[in-house]
Amino acid sequence: MTRSFTSYPFVPRHYEGIVPPLSGGCDPVRRPVAIVGGGPVGMTLALALARQGVRSVLIEADDTVCTGSRAICISRRSLEILKRLGAVQGFLQKGLPWTGGRSFYRDTEVFRFSMHHDVEQSLPPMINIAQYQIEQLLLDELERHAELIEIRWQTRVTGIEQTDASNSSGGATLALRTGDTAWHMQADWVVACDGGRSTIREAFGLKLTGATYEGRYVIVDIELHSERPTERLAYFDPPSNPGSTVLVHKQPDNVWRIDYQLRDDEDPDAAIALENVMPRVQSVLDAMGETGDWSPIWITVYKANALTLERYRHGSVLFAGDAAHLVPIFGVRGANSGIDDADNLGWKLGCVVNGIASPDLLDSYSDERVFAARENLSYGMKSTEFMAPPSFAFDLMRKAVLGLAEHHAAVRPLINPRQTHPIAYVQSPLNRVAADVAGTFIRGPAPGSVLPECRLKRLHENESLDIHVTDLLGPCFTALRFCADASHDAAWQRMQADLTSRGIPFKAVTVLNANSTAREGVAVCDHAGRLHHMLDATSGTVYLIRPDGHVLARWREGSMAAIQSALEAALNIDSWENM
Repeated sequence: MTRSFTSYPFVPRHYEGIVPPLSGGCDPVRRPVAIVGGGPVGMTLALALARQGVRSVLIEADDTVCTGSRAICISRRSLEILKRLGAVQGFLQKGLPWTGGRSFYRDTEVFRFSMHHDVEQSLPPMINIAQYQIEQLLLDELERHAELIEIRWQTRVTGIEQTDASNSSGGATLALRTGDTAWHMQADWVVACDGGRSTIREAFGLKLTGATYEGRYVIVDIELHSERPTERLAYFDPPSNPGSTVLVHKQPDNVWRIDYQLRDDEDPDAAIALENVMPRVQSVLDAMGETGDWSPIWITVYKANALTLERYRHGSVLFAGDAAHLVPIFGVRGANSGIDDADNLGWKLGCVVNGIASPDLLDSYSDERVFAARENLSYGMKSTEFMAPPSFAFDLMRKAVLGLAEHHAAVRPLINPRQTHPIAYVQSPLNRVAADVAGTFIRGPAPGSVLPECRLKRLHENESLDIHVTDLLGPCFTALRFCADASHDAAWQRMQADLTSRGIPFKAVTVLNANSTAREGVAVCDHAGRLHHMLDATSGTVYLIRPDGHVLARWREGSMAAIQSALEAALNIDSWENM
């Protein structure tokens, strides 16, 4: 149930579906990776694989990027991922950054929240940007990697068969249709990024488990010029929508997103009729004090789900994004969790395809991202139960909290929308690749955690340039070596060159403190000592960071042998030659 209008401020490019040369109805070229679904998750995965030098084909049923705002909030964590993949600049130029929001009960402000943001951060905590813009920016980046990424537009998957179900990496055959032509494609690996109504998931007979909420929201995109600042606005029991909830977000290009809850007795089909939407939106704008002319762009109905597959890997077929889990929109975890899926899977699948890792590494993708999904669902369910109470008891609790919040600060945190945040893989099997002895580190990110951000200095031609920790990371393993002793610099550089020559993406970065003397080949200085403090680092400390920005291992006294051992354990490399 969706409606679009001709006043769209965004004009997408359309692409023709082209059938490749076939032999007996089958594409003669076997693909290393076939990605089903060309939304944000599928595109991010294709880009992550390309950064590992891995070819993929992206299969998309439509002939262009999506319409409608859909996912509109991109988190700092997702921006960090896009930064490592070299695709963040367009998002920062187009998106509207914001740091917090306000909640109102009837006509009274009862809660105000702020997300963490200070001068140490290189990226905003959140930006608003419509999904069609997200997809277009990613598509533009994919087209710059056309030698590695092939896109098959207007192509639907009609079936899938694993080549050898007993072999975990036996590949699969996809049955496809482009226009009137039915054809087949073989791939070593298939990743289902085909959304909440996943054809691949249905073909495997897999079921999502969890909770489905009856409360429905109408989502409306409108065009409206306003100088109002960008923030999250939530209205509980407002005059414009008595007894329910309204959410408002400002987007680029004078587009506003308005979500309002339907009453239980309202028909969803009738709710998106223009004659019913127009007065409802107008009453919201009147209550906000917005007097400008406006016009509708896109209307749909949404129902909250908190569901996940039990496993995301099934032989040579993997699931990501909404095909793997459906997360409530409250707290903006949907697209952001899918981008995190793609980031996690991208480096692991890349290592497997490149022959430097065992396919068993992909089991850790399922372990970690199912754990993350359950964390996201837990927070999302709490937010949903407050935003759209599923029972009389929840509704009574919400009314009590909102009624008390104006004068009692202690209850206000219960209104918190629980915005998305980086999830530590505390139970990941990869955390066991090196001992992390309790008490060795007083603080700092343990294995499985995301590396924190702060400012550093890069020494370049007698100048010191401001950079951030995230500028040191790329789609590779990164060793942060805190060391004032120059005696082993050359050996570390030789190790880096040797690992790279073996196809293992790796770099070593030596971090000096403010009292160290700069030396050849060392270009990063923790001038304020902040990174040393956050990581509890002393001279000799080494942190080994995964290509997705999570800590793989850390040592109080690190060594090249420890790095090699951890990489061997993570990638399950059978043997190493002497360095």
